[in-house]
Amino acid sequence: QSRLSPSTMAQISKRRKAVCDGVFYAELNELLNRELAENGYAGVEVRKAASKVEIVIRATRTQDVLGDKGRRIRELQTVIQKRFRFEEGTVTLFAERIAVRGLCAQAQAESLKYKLLGGLAVRRACYGVLRYVMESGAKGCEVIVSGKLRAQRAKAMKFREGYMIKSGDAVNDYIEHAVRHVLMRQGVLGVKVSIMLPQDPTGKNGPKKPLADVVKVLEQKRVAA
Repeated sequence: QSRLSPSTMAQISKRRKAVCDGVFYAELNELLNRELAENGYAGVEVRKAASKVEIVIRATRTQDVLGDKGRRIRELQTVIQKRFRFEEGTVTLFAERIAVRGLCAQAQAESLKYKLLGGLAVRRACYGVLRYVMESGAKGCEVIVSGKLRAQRAKAMKFREGYMIKSGDAVNDYIEHAVRHVLMRQGVLGVKVSIMLPQDPTGKNGPKKPLADVVKVLEQKRVAA
């Protein structure tokens, strides 16, 4: 599907515009994921101004994303411009570095994928990821690997550590998910990494908003008699 031009956007309904934006984001995310998987790709953000579109690529190794003298990011910009039929000079790409790699589910899922492809034992690879995530300051972590792990019979293995919420509105802010498919010789393995972020008042490494069930007891004020 081709992207709708700004003049057409003004005429279509909000529902159709939301669907078009969703399809554009999904296809863009898939393209960047395939292209920048080995460079620690960790997501994309699309910012739309009046006449310009800014695409911010989040990654752990931004220098590899930029390439030699910014060559690679310019190539990606040209590919996106031609694929989605943007006008010349209306789309700009930026690379943003992930502050803490251990709190990024996509980076950890990608890391686990390459460990498994390299022939490392499933249990050892998963415990390595769990330990690294928890040492980075996460509240909790869960890793699920499913498929033909050793025998012909498929099964799923779960590895958990720390505190992890599963329901409620806080899941949208606190939990980061990532899924990867590992093409092994015996079949396809599914890898799912879930990380519970810590509460951060600055909003850099986690959400500013505290959990609803966290009770803070204030010190009693002493009143002079």
